[in-house]
Amino acid sequence: MEFAELIKTTKVNDVVLTSPGLAPVKGTLCITSHHLLLSSQAGGNKEQSQMELWLLIRNVDAVEKSVQNLSWYQSHRTNDSLQETSRLANASGTITLKCKDLKILHLEIPGMEECLNIASSIEALSSVESVMMTYPFFYRPQSVKLEKGWQLYPLEKYYQQIASDTGTWRLSSVNKDFAVCPSYPPVVMVPASVDDGALRKSACFRQGRRFPVLSYFHKKNGTVLLRSGQPLTGPNRKRCREDELLLGAVLEQGDRCFILDTRSAQAAKQAQVMGGGVEHRAAYPHWKRLHRPLERGRPLHESFTRLVEACLDPSNSMDRWLAKLEASKWLSHIKEALSTACLTVQCLEREEACVLVHGSEGTDATLLVTALAQIILDPECRTLAGFQGLIEREWIQAGHPFSLRCAHSAYSHARLKQEAPVFLLFLDCVWQLGRQFPFSLEFNERLLLTLFEHSYASPYGTFLCNNERDR
Repeated sequence: MEFAELIKTTKVNDVVLTSPGLAPVKGTLCITSHHLLLSSQAGGNKEQSQMELWLLIRNVDAVEKSVQNLSWYQSHRTNDSLQETSRLANASGTITLKCKDLKILHLEIPGMEECLNIASSIEALSSVESVMMTYPFFYRPQSVKLEKGWQLYPLEKYYQQIASDTGTWRLSSVNKDFAVCPSYPPVVMVPASVDDGALRKSACFRQGRRFPVLSYFHKKNGTVLLRSGQPLTGPNRKRCREDELLLGAVLEQGDRCFILDTRSAQAAKQAQVMGGGVEHRAAYPHWKRLHRPLERGRPLHESFTRLVEACLDPSNSMDRWLAKLEASKWLSHIKEALSTACLTVQCLEREEACVLVHGSEGTDATLLVTALAQIILDPECRTLAGFQGLIEREWIQAGHPFSLRCAHSAYSHARLKQEAPVFLLFLDCVWQLGRQFPFSLEFNERLLLTLFEHSYASPYGTFLCNNERDR
Protein backbone atom coordinates (compact mmCIF):
# COMPACT_ATOMS: atom_id res chain seq x y z
CA MET A 1 0.00 0.00 0.00
CA GLU A 2 1.20 3.49 -0.88
CA PHE A 3 0.15 6.49 1.19
CA ALA A 4 -0.44 8.44 -2.04
CA GLU A 5 -3.36 6.14 -2.81
CA LEU A 6 -5.14 7.33 0.36
CA ILE A 7 -4.57 11.08 -0.16
CA LYS A 8 -7.18 12.49 -2.54
CA THR A 9 -6.29 16.16 -2.03
CA THR A 10 -2.87 17.21 -0.85
CA LYS A 11 -3.26 20.98 -0.50
CA VAL A 12 -6.06 23.51 0.06
CA ASN A 13 -5.73 27.30 0.45
CA ASP A 14 -7.79 29.67 2.61
CA VAL A 15 -8.64 27.09 5.26
CA VAL A 16 -9.79 28.51 8.61
CA LEU A 17 -8.85 26.64 11.78
CA THR A 18 -10.86 27.19 14.96
CA SER A 19 -10.47 25.46 18.27
CA PRO A 20 -11.86 26.11 21.76
CA GLY A 21 -9.69 28.69 23.49
CA LEU A 22 -7.78 29.74 20.36
CA ALA A 23 -8.32 32.60 17.92
CA PRO A 24 -9.27 31.57 14.35
CA VAL A 25 -6.31 31.02 12.03
CA LYS A 26 -6.48 31.18 8.23
CA GLY A 27 -3.89 29.49 6.08
CA THR A 28 -2.88 26.69 3.75
CA LEU A 29 -3.73 23.10 4.70
CA CYS A 30 -1.51 20.23 3.54
CA ILE A 31 -1.84 16.47 4.06
CA THR A 32 1.21 14.23 4.21
CA SER A 33 1.48 10.52 4.92
CA HIS A 34 1.35 11.04 8.69
CA HIS A 35 0.62 14.70 9.41
CA LEU A 36 -1.93 17.40 8.86
CA LEU A 37 -0.17 20.75 8.43
CA LEU A 38 -1.70 24.20 8.49
CA SER A 39 0.58 27.17 7.85
CA SER A 40 -0.50 30.80 8.06
CA GLN A 41 0.42 34.37 8.88
CA ALA A 42 -1.22 34.73 12.28
CA GLY A 43 -3.64 37.66 12.36
CA GLY A 44 -2.22 39.13 9.19
CA ASN A 45 0.26 41.19 11.17
CA LYS A 46 3.64 41.30 9.43
CA GLU A 47 5.41 41.59 12.74
CA GLN A 48 4.00 38.28 13.89
CA SER A 49 5.85 35.11 12.97
CA GLN A 50 4.23 32.47 10.84
CA MET A 51 2.01 30.07 12.75
CA GLU A 52 2.04 26.34 12.03
CA LEU A 53 -0.09 23.43 13.17
CA TRP A 54 1.37 19.93 12.99
CA LEU A 55 -1.19 17.26 13.84
CA LEU A 56 -0.22 13.60 13.81
CA ILE A 57 -3.05 12.00 11.84
CA ARG A 58 -2.84 8.90 14.04
CA ASN A 59 -4.08 11.20 16.82
CA VAL A 60 -7.46 11.66 15.10
CA ASP A 61 -10.14 9.67 16.89
CA ALA A 62 -13.21 10.73 14.89
CA VAL A 63 -13.91 12.80 11.77
CA GLU A 64 -17.20 14.66 11.40
CA LYS A 65 -18.05 16.68 8.30
CA SER A 66 -20.84 19.07 7.31
CA VAL A 67 -21.21 20.73 3.90
CA GLN A 68 -22.92 24.13 3.63
CA ASN A 69 -24.93 25.24 0.58
CA LEU A 70 -25.11 21.65 -0.68
CA SER A 71 -28.85 21.20 0.00
CA TRP A 72 -29.56 24.56 -1.67
CA TYR A 73 -27.44 23.53 -4.65
CA GLN A 74 -29.26 20.20 -5.06
CA SER A 75 -32.72 21.86 -4.94
CA HIS A 76 -31.77 24.48 -7.53
CA ARG A 77 -30.09 22.37 -10.19
CA THR A 78 -30.20 23.76 -13.72
CA ASN A 79 -29.27 22.57 -17.16
CA ASP A 80 -26.50 25.15 -17.33
CA SER A 81 -23.33 23.19 -16.57
CA LEU A 82 -21.26 26.34 -16.05
CA GLN A 83 -23.76 27.65 -13.51
CA GLU A 84 -23.82 24.31 -11.71
CA THR A 85 -20.03 24.22 -11.57
CA SER A 86 -19.96 27.72 -10.13
CA ARG A 87 -22.49 26.90 -7.45
CA LEU A 88 -20.69 23.68 -6.60
CA ALA A 89 -17.44 25.60 -6.21
CA ASN A 90 -19.13 28.06 -3.86
CA ALA A 91 -20.23 25.25 -1.55
CA SER A 92 -18.03 24.99 1.54
CA GLY A 93 -17.65 22.55 4.38
CA THR A 94 -16.49 22.15 7.93
CA ILE A 95 -14.49 19.18 9.16
CA THR A 96 -14.42 18.55 12.89
CA LEU A 97 -11.43 16.54 14.09
CA LYS A 98 -11.86 14.97 17.50
CA CYS A 99 -8.46 13.81 18.72
CA LYS A 100 -7.40 11.03 21.02
CA ASP A 101 -5.79 13.57 23.36
CA LEU A 102 -9.30 15.14 23.64
CA LYS A 103 -8.54 18.25 21.55
CA ILE A 104 -11.23 19.35 19.08
CA LEU A 105 -10.30 21.16 15.85
CA HIS A 106 -12.69 22.71 13.30
CA LEU A 107 -11.48 23.23 9.72
CA GLU A 108 -13.57 25.43 7.43
CA ILE A 109 -12.65 24.36 3.89
CA PRO A 110 -13.77 26.18 0.72
CA GLY A 111 -15.18 23.87 -1.97
CA MET A 112 -17.37 20.86 -1.37
CA GLU A 113 -15.16 18.44 -3.27
CA GLU A 114 -12.04 19.52 -1.37
CA CYS A 115 -13.87 19.20 1.94
CA LEU A 116 -15.03 15.66 1.24
CA ASN A 117 -11.64 14.65 -0.13
CA ILE A 118 -9.81 15.98 2.92
CA ALA A 119 -12.20 14.19 5.29
CA SER A 120 -11.89 10.93 3.35
CA SER A 121 -8.09 11.15 3.32
CA ILE A 122 -7.86 11.77 7.07
CA GLU A 123 -10.23 8.88 7.82
CA ALA A 124 -8.17 6.52 5.67
CA LEU A 125 -4.78 7.60 7.02
CA SER A 126 -5.89 7.54 10.66
CA SER A 127 -7.12 3.96 10.41
CA VAL A 128 -4.16 2.28 8.70
CA GLU A 129 -3.86 -1.05 10.51
CA SER A 130 -0.26 -2.06 9.78
CA VAL A 131 1.98 -1.02 12.66
CA MET A 132 4.89 -0.85 10.23
CA MET A 133 3.15 2.03 8.46
CA THR A 134 2.88 4.16 11.59
CA TYR A 135 4.98 7.28 12.11
CA PRO A 136 7.62 5.86 14.51
CA PHE A 137 9.02 3.88 11.56
CA PHE A 138 9.37 7.06 9.49
CA TYR A 139 10.32 9.65 12.12
CA ARG A 140 13.81 11.12 11.74
CA PRO A 141 14.41 13.64 14.55
CA GLN A 142 16.91 16.42 13.93
CA SER A 143 19.58 17.59 16.37
CA VAL A 144 18.97 14.63 18.66
CA LYS A 145 21.72 12.47 20.11
CA LEU A 146 20.90 8.90 19.17
CA GLU A 147 21.09 6.45 22.06
CA LYS A 148 19.83 2.99 22.80
CA GLY A 149 16.47 4.22 24.03
CA TRP A 150 15.07 0.72 24.43
CA GLN A 151 17.66 0.01 27.15
CA LEU A 152 17.40 3.23 29.17
CA TYR A 153 15.73 1.38 32.06
CA PRO A 154 16.98 -2.23 31.84
CA LEU A 155 15.16 -4.72 34.00
CA GLU A 156 18.38 -6.62 34.57
CA LYS A 157 20.00 -3.77 36.47
CA TYR A 158 16.96 -3.16 38.69
CA TYR A 159 16.38 -6.82 39.53
CA GLN A 160 20.06 -7.77 39.77
CA GLN A 161 20.39 -5.37 42.68
CA ILE A 162 17.54 -7.18 44.46
CA ALA A 163 19.16 -10.55 43.78
CA SER A 164 22.50 -9.42 45.20
CA ASP A 165 20.86 -7.84 48.26
CA THR A 166 18.70 -10.81 49.19
CA GLY A 167 20.28 -13.99 47.85
CA THR A 168 16.81 -15.57 47.78
CA TRP A 169 15.76 -14.22 44.38
CA ARG A 170 17.33 -14.74 40.98
CA LEU A 171 17.06 -13.35 37.47
CA SER A 172 15.75 -16.05 35.14
CA SER A 173 16.13 -16.07 31.34
CA VAL A 174 13.57 -18.84 30.93
CA ASN A 175 11.57 -16.55 28.64
CA LYS A 176 14.51 -15.26 26.57
CA ASP A 177 12.86 -16.31 23.28
CA PHE A 178 9.31 -15.47 24.52
CA ALA A 179 8.40 -19.16 24.20
CA VAL A 180 7.21 -19.60 27.80
CA CYS A 181 5.05 -16.45 28.04
CA PRO A 182 4.46 -14.18 25.01
CA SER A 183 3.52 -11.16 27.15
CA TYR A 184 6.43 -11.35 29.63
CA PRO A 185 9.87 -9.77 29.05
CA PRO A 186 12.91 -11.97 28.28
CA VAL A 187 14.05 -11.89 31.93
CA VAL A 188 11.93 -12.26 35.07
CA MET A 189 12.60 -12.30 38.80
CA VAL A 190 11.72 -15.56 40.59
CA PRO A 191 12.63 -17.39 43.83
CA ALA A 192 16.20 -18.71 43.66
CA SER A 193 15.10 -22.15 44.87
CA VAL A 194 12.76 -22.72 41.89
CA ASP A 195 14.32 -23.97 38.65
CA ASP A 196 13.30 -23.04 35.13
CA GLY A 197 11.57 -26.38 34.55
CA ALA A 198 9.11 -25.63 37.35
CA LEU A 199 8.52 -22.16 35.89
CA ARG A 200 7.53 -23.68 32.54
CA LYS A 201 5.01 -25.99 34.18
CA SER A 202 3.62 -23.17 36.35
CA ALA A 203 3.18 -21.09 33.19
CA CYS A 204 0.94 -23.79 31.68
CA PHE A 205 -1.26 -23.50 34.78
CA ARG A 206 -1.77 -19.72 34.53
CA GLN A 207 -3.91 -17.58 32.23
CA GLY A 208 -1.84 -16.26 29.33
CA ARG A 209 1.05 -18.37 30.72
CA ARG A 210 1.73 -15.51 33.15
CA PHE A 211 3.26 -17.41 36.09
CA PRO A 212 3.93 -15.53 39.38
CA VAL A 213 6.91 -13.18 39.15
CA LEU A 214 8.38 -10.53 41.43
CA SER A 215 7.06 -7.02 40.94
CA TYR A 216 8.53 -5.23 43.97
CA PHE A 217 10.81 -6.03 46.91
CA HIS A 218 10.10 -3.99 50.04
CA LYS A 219 13.52 -3.37 51.57
CA LYS A 220 12.14 -2.26 54.93
CA ASN A 221 10.89 -5.69 56.00
CA GLY A 222 11.74 -8.05 53.14
CA THR A 223 8.16 -8.59 51.95
CA VAL A 224 7.49 -8.90 48.23
CA LEU A 225 4.79 -7.96 45.76
CA LEU A 226 4.10 -10.46 42.96
CA ARG A 227 1.77 -10.53 39.96
CA SER A 228 0.46 -13.23 37.66
CA GLY A 229 -2.53 -14.43 35.64
CA GLN A 230 -5.38 -16.42 37.19
CA PRO A 231 -4.84 -20.13 37.87
CA LEU A 232 -6.52 -22.48 35.39
CA THR A 233 -8.13 -24.67 38.04
CA GLY A 234 -11.41 -25.07 36.16
CA PRO A 235 -14.55 -26.74 37.51
CA ASN A 236 -12.57 -29.87 38.45
CA ARG A 237 -10.21 -27.92 40.71
CA LYS A 238 -7.02 -28.86 38.92
CA ARG A 239 -3.74 -28.49 40.77
CA CYS A 240 -0.19 -27.77 39.72
CA ARG A 241 2.55 -28.90 42.11
CA GLU A 242 5.12 -26.65 40.46
CA ASP A 243 2.89 -23.59 40.87
CA GLU A 244 2.33 -24.47 44.53
CA LEU A 245 6.10 -24.91 44.91
CA LEU A 246 6.71 -21.51 43.32
CA LEU A 247 4.40 -19.67 45.69
CA GLY A 248 5.57 -21.78 48.62
CA ALA A 249 9.14 -20.68 47.97
CA VAL A 250 8.08 -17.10 48.67
CA LEU A 251 7.19 -18.00 52.22
CA GLU A 252 9.34 -18.53 55.22
CA GLN A 253 8.19 -21.02 57.84
CA GLY A 254 4.94 -19.86 59.40
CA ASP A 255 4.57 -16.75 57.25
CA ARG A 256 1.20 -15.80 55.86
CA CYS A 257 0.49 -14.09 52.58
CA PHE A 258 -2.41 -12.53 50.69
CA ILE A 259 -3.75 -13.12 47.20
CA LEU A 260 -5.46 -9.94 46.07
CA ASP A 261 -7.94 -10.75 43.29
CA THR A 262 -9.08 -7.74 41.26
CA ARG A 263 -12.32 -9.56 40.38
CA SER A 264 -15.42 -9.98 42.48
CA ALA A 265 -15.98 -13.36 44.12
CA GLN A 266 -18.86 -13.97 41.72
CA ALA A 267 -16.74 -13.14 38.66
CA ALA A 268 -14.00 -15.46 39.88
CA LYS A 269 -16.54 -18.24 40.35
CA GLN A 270 -17.89 -17.71 36.84
CA ALA A 271 -14.34 -17.83 35.50
CA GLN A 272 -13.91 -21.21 37.15
CA VAL A 273 -16.75 -22.61 35.03
CA MET A 274 -14.92 -21.35 31.92
CA GLY A 275 -11.63 -23.00 32.91
CA GLY A 276 -10.13 -20.27 35.09
CA GLY A 277 -10.60 -19.82 38.80
CA VAL A 278 -8.77 -19.09 42.04
CA GLU A 279 -6.09 -20.65 44.21
CA HIS A 280 -7.79 -23.15 46.51
CA ARG A 281 -7.03 -22.89 50.19
CA ALA A 282 -6.07 -26.55 50.54
CA ALA A 283 -3.37 -26.20 47.87
CA TYR A 284 -2.12 -22.83 49.12
CA PRO A 285 -2.70 -23.00 52.91
CA HIS A 286 -0.67 -19.93 53.84
CA TRP A 287 -2.33 -17.63 51.30
CA LYS A 288 -5.50 -15.74 52.22
CA ARG A 289 -7.61 -14.52 49.30
CA LEU A 290 -9.04 -11.00 49.17
CA HIS A 291 -11.42 -9.77 46.46
CA ARG A 292 -11.30 -6.12 45.39
CA PRO A 293 -13.21 -5.82 42.10
CA LEU A 294 -11.94 -3.20 39.66
CA GLU A 295 -13.69 -2.37 36.40
CA ARG A 296 -11.95 -3.00 33.11
CA GLY A 297 -12.90 -3.25 29.45
CA ARG A 298 -16.06 -1.71 28.09
CA PRO A 299 -17.53 -0.40 31.40
CA LEU A 300 -14.36 1.60 32.02
CA HIS A 301 -14.31 2.91 28.45
CA GLU A 302 -17.97 3.98 28.69
CA SER A 303 -17.26 5.72 31.98
CA PHE A 304 -14.46 7.71 30.34
CA THR A 305 -16.73 8.62 27.42
CA ARG A 306 -19.46 9.90 29.75
CA LEU A 307 -16.87 11.96 31.65
CA VAL A 308 -15.71 13.67 28.45
CA GLU A 309 -19.31 14.29 27.36
CA ALA A 310 -20.00 15.95 30.71
CA CYS A 311 -16.94 18.19 30.30
CA LEU A 312 -18.08 19.29 26.84
CA ASP A 313 -21.70 20.10 27.77
CA PRO A 314 -21.92 23.92 27.39
CA SER A 315 -25.24 24.16 29.25
CA ASN A 316 -23.94 22.72 32.50
CA SER A 317 -24.89 24.43 35.72
CA MET A 318 -22.87 23.46 38.77
CA ASP A 319 -25.53 21.00 39.95
CA ARG A 320 -25.90 19.48 36.47
CA TRP A 321 -22.13 19.19 36.10
CA LEU A 322 -21.71 17.44 39.46
CA ALA A 323 -24.60 15.09 38.67
CA LYS A 324 -23.03 14.17 35.32
CA LEU A 325 -19.63 13.74 36.92
CA GLU A 326 -21.05 11.35 39.49
CA ALA A 327 -23.04 9.48 36.83
CA SER A 328 -19.90 8.89 34.78
CA LYS A 329 -18.45 6.88 37.72
CA TRP A 330 -14.91 7.88 36.70
CA LEU A 331 -14.06 9.20 40.16
CA SER A 332 -15.44 5.97 41.64
CA HIS A 333 -12.98 4.00 39.52
CA ILE A 334 -10.16 6.22 40.78
CA LYS A 335 -11.28 5.74 44.37
CA GLU A 336 -11.45 1.95 44.02
CA ALA A 337 -8.05 1.76 42.35
CA LEU A 338 -6.38 3.87 45.04
CA SER A 339 -8.16 2.00 47.85
CA THR A 340 -7.00 -1.35 46.44
CA ALA A 341 -3.45 -0.07 46.10
CA CYS A 342 -3.56 1.20 49.71
CA LEU A 343 -4.79 -2.19 50.88
CA THR A 344 -1.83 -3.80 49.11
CA VAL A 345 0.52 -1.35 50.79
CA GLN A 346 -0.97 -2.07 54.22
CA CYS A 347 -0.45 -5.80 53.73
CA LEU A 348 3.19 -5.26 52.80
CA GLU A 349 4.01 -2.53 55.30
CA ARG A 350 1.85 -3.11 58.39
CA GLU A 351 0.99 -6.80 58.16
CA GLU A 352 4.49 -7.63 56.89
CA ALA A 353 2.92 -10.12 54.51
CA CYS A 354 3.72 -10.91 50.89
CA VAL A 355 1.06 -10.13 48.29
CA LEU A 356 0.21 -11.75 44.95
CA VAL A 357 -2.01 -9.62 42.71
CA HIS A 358 -3.98 -11.00 39.77
CA GLY A 359 -7.34 -10.76 38.05
CA SER A 360 -7.98 -12.85 35.00
CA GLU A 361 -5.15 -12.16 32.55
CA GLY A 362 -3.07 -9.92 34.83
CA THR A 363 -2.39 -7.29 32.17
CA ASP A 364 -4.75 -4.48 33.22
CA ALA A 365 -6.10 -3.98 36.75
CA THR A 366 -3.25 -6.09 38.12
CA LEU A 367 -0.64 -3.69 36.73
CA LEU A 368 -2.71 -0.73 37.88
CA VAL A 369 -2.57 -1.97 41.48
CA THR A 370 1.09 -3.02 41.53
CA ALA A 371 2.25 0.27 39.96
CA LEU A 372 0.19 2.45 42.33
CA ALA A 373 1.35 0.44 45.34
CA GLN A 374 4.98 1.08 44.46
CA ILE A 375 4.40 4.81 44.08
CA ILE A 376 2.85 4.89 47.55
CA LEU A 377 5.54 2.73 49.14
CA ASP A 378 8.76 3.70 47.40
CA PRO A 379 10.07 7.31 47.33
CA GLU A 380 12.33 6.37 44.40
CA CYS A 381 9.24 5.76 42.23
CA ARG A 382 8.13 9.32 42.91
CA THR A 383 11.25 10.79 41.31
CA LEU A 384 11.32 11.58 37.61
CA ALA A 385 13.74 8.80 36.67
CA GLY A 386 12.14 6.34 39.09
CA PHE A 387 8.66 7.00 37.70
CA GLN A 388 9.88 6.43 34.15
CA GLY A 389 11.51 3.20 35.24
CA LEU A 390 8.30 2.12 36.97
CA ILE A 391 6.27 2.62 33.78
CA GLU A 392 8.87 0.66 31.84
CA ARG A 393 8.76 -2.26 34.32
CA GLU A 394 5.09 -2.39 35.30
CA TRP A 395 3.38 -1.37 32.06
CA ILE A 396 5.59 -1.68 28.99
CA GLN A 397 7.72 -4.70 29.88
CA ALA A 398 4.95 -6.29 31.94
CA GLY A 399 2.76 -6.70 28.87
CA HIS A 400 -0.02 -4.13 29.05
CA PRO A 401 -1.61 -4.33 25.55
CA PHE A 402 -1.34 -0.65 24.59
CA SER A 403 -2.23 -1.28 20.95
CA LEU A 404 -5.55 -2.88 21.89
CA ARG A 405 -6.44 -0.71 24.88
CA CYS A 406 -5.49 2.63 23.29
CA ALA A 407 -6.73 2.05 19.75
CA HIS A 408 -9.39 4.74 20.24
CA SER A 409 -10.18 7.39 22.82
CA ALA A 410 -13.47 8.93 24.00
CA TYR A 411 -14.72 10.32 20.67
CA SER A 412 -14.54 7.27 18.41
CA HIS A 413 -17.78 5.94 16.98
CA ALA A 414 -16.30 2.44 17.11
CA ARG A 415 -16.71 0.60 20.40
CA LEU A 416 -14.29 -2.29 20.35
CA LYS A 417 -14.47 -4.74 23.22
CA GLN A 418 -10.71 -4.68 23.88
CA GLU A 419 -10.48 -0.89 24.38
CA ALA A 420 -10.12 0.47 27.90
CA PRO A 421 -8.33 3.54 29.32
CA VAL A 422 -6.57 1.60 32.09
CA PHE A 423 -3.27 3.43 31.67
CA LEU A 424 -5.11 6.78 31.66
CA LEU A 425 -6.82 5.74 34.90
CA PHE A 426 -3.37 5.06 36.37
CA LEU A 427 -2.14 8.52 35.32
CA ASP A 428 -5.23 10.14 36.84
CA CYS A 429 -4.65 8.25 40.09
CA VAL A 430 -1.07 9.54 40.17
CA TRP A 431 -2.38 13.07 39.57
CA GLN A 432 -4.78 12.65 42.49
CA LEU A 433 -1.90 11.56 44.72
CA GLY A 434 0.00 14.66 43.65
CA ARG A 435 -2.98 16.83 44.57
CA GLN A 436 -3.35 15.21 48.00
CA PHE A 437 0.40 15.33 48.72
CA PRO A 438 1.71 18.38 46.78
CA PHE A 439 5.38 17.88 47.69
CA SER A 440 5.54 14.13 47.13
CA LEU A 441 6.22 13.98 43.37
CA GLU A 442 9.31 15.17 41.51
CA PHE A 443 7.24 15.75 38.36
CA ASN A 444 4.02 17.60 37.53
CA GLU A 445 0.94 17.09 35.38
CA ARG A 446 2.80 18.06 32.20
CA LEU A 447 4.59 14.71 32.28
CA LEU A 448 1.31 12.88 32.93
CA LEU A 449 -0.37 14.68 30.02
CA THR A 450 2.56 13.86 27.74
CA LEU A 451 2.39 10.18 28.69
CA PHE A 452 -1.36 10.18 28.01
CA GLU A 453 -0.89 11.74 24.57
CA HIS A 454 1.95 9.44 23.56
CA SER A 455 0.24 6.27 24.75
CA TYR A 456 -2.51 6.93 22.17
CA ALA A 457 -0.50 8.52 19.33
CA SER A 458 3.25 9.09 19.29
CA PRO A 459 6.18 9.59 16.93
CA TYR A 460 8.17 7.25 19.17
CA GLY A 461 8.05 3.49 19.58
CA THR A 462 7.73 3.34 23.37
CA PHE A 463 4.04 2.37 23.50
CA LEU A 464 3.82 0.45 20.23
CA CYS A 465 2.19 -2.99 20.05
CA ASN A 466 0.87 -5.13 22.90
CA ASN A 467 4.01 -6.60 24.48
CA GLU A 468 7.78 -6.67 24.36
CA ARG A 469 7.84 -9.62 21.95
CA ASP A 470 5.89 -7.64 19.32
CA ARG A 471 8.06 -4.57 19.81
